[in-house]
Amino acid sequence: MLAQIVLFDGFDMLDAIAPYEVLWAGGAASGGAIQVEFATLEGPREVPSGPGGVKVSATATVDPRRARLLVVPGVAGPMQGDGPGTTTSLMKRALETRLPGVFRAALDTPGLTVATVCGGSLLLAMAGLLTGRHAVTHSAAMPALAAAGAIAIPARVVDDGNLVTAGGVTSGLDLGLHLVERELGPRIAHALEALFEHERRGTVWRAQGPSPLPI
Repeated sequence: MLAQIVLFDGFDMLDAIAPYEVLWAGGAASGGAIQVEFATLEGPREVPSGPGGVKVSATATVDPRRARLLVVPGVAGPMQGDGPGTTTSLMKRALETRLPGVFRAALDTPGLTVATVCGGSLLLAMAGLLTGRHAVTHSAAMPALAAAGAIAIPARVVDDGNLVTAGGVTSGLDLGLHLVERELGPRIAHALEALFEHERRGTVWRAQGPSPLPI
């Protein structure tokens, strides 16, 4: 399985690095069943994160025809205001690129999963791609996620089939482990939990089973 971590100017570095490391380790532990790469719309380039502008090298072009998994990080910056470098301005800049069209094509591609960390789900929702879909984002942005048409679920990771979303920035580890378990099974996922000394929090939410009665 080829996994692409989608980078764009102003992305949150931990949103991208955490799932990258877990997916890379999953590939190593499985003899290469997962390959992972950083990718941009423009192809290989140095991509500045925010804030601080630390650059990460992307080595590939985002391509839903090649990948079976696209991981979309959120942005990093002040949450108040809409000036340069704020989360609002960075998201607007990303939405003015071809990314929304790429994400739409990915969600329409059979056998391909789109996963998000933190504000990545809000980015998709703002592009009109999550209407009626179950999703989570950073706790501070849950009202905005719901206002953009998604069904906001207060869980660490929400699995909605070809859309898997995770909450705040550190949940990228939980997301990566869940995706490894989906692809490779629980034994390898458990081994990676031991490797990273990280235990996933909570139950992955799915729209399955009976609804709970009031207790």
